Amino acid sequence: MLQFSKLTVGHGCALGNRSGGMLAEKDLRINEHIRVREVRLINEDGEQRVLSTSEALALAREESLDLVEVAPQASPPVVKIMNYGKFKFDNEKKSKESKKKQKLLKLKEIRMQPKIDDHDLDFKSKHVSDFLSEGNKVKVTIRFKGRELAHTELGKVVLDDVLAKLECEYILDKPPTMEGKCMSMVVSPKAKKPAQSGGATGAFDPPFDKGTSG
Repeated sequence: MLQFSKLTVGHGCALGNRSGGMLAEKDLRINEHIRVREVRLINEDGEQRVLSTSEALALAREESLDLVEVAPQASPPVVKIMNYGKFKFDNEKKSKESKKKQKLLKLKEIRMQPKIDDHDLDFKSKHVSDFLSEGNKVKVTIRFKGRELAHTELGKVVLDDVLAKLECEYILDKPPTMEGKCMSMVVSPKAKKPAQSGGATGAFDPPFDKGTSG
């Protein structure tokens, strides 16, 4: 069955929009809601031709598919024939999977004294590395007591030693800074570069006639 109504979708893919940028799936017009006289139809092989909207809709009906306007800002607007229900479902699925993979950074805190022995420094630095490896931000705090406040430079030395002992790549979000009687810094895990894929991205670049300015 063909769909003959404009669909409103909460999540969706992005295609060309009216200003030449990206168009949210919720803005797509399909089937009888494409109310222009003629359109540029692009098939799966990238071949294109200009024909009347009624002819393009008839072709979609023959295949029991939908006519979808993917680039309304083009002249004439660009359309594709596709299973819009499946298109919407696939993009909602991709959106949900993407959100599952996104980790919310949690802030962990490690506290130390300015006079800390090597064993404790190694032990707590290892904890910082572990938290970063798990995808968490880490705040490392040095607390000063009494006369220690006269030698806050010792806290900077300790924090620098922690950074030198980290076993993973990191980003220094906040360098060592005094806050009252404490000196602290914040580090976060360095984002891994996404693997490059040679496949299609799902985005659509609208065609332009030769000689037409962008």
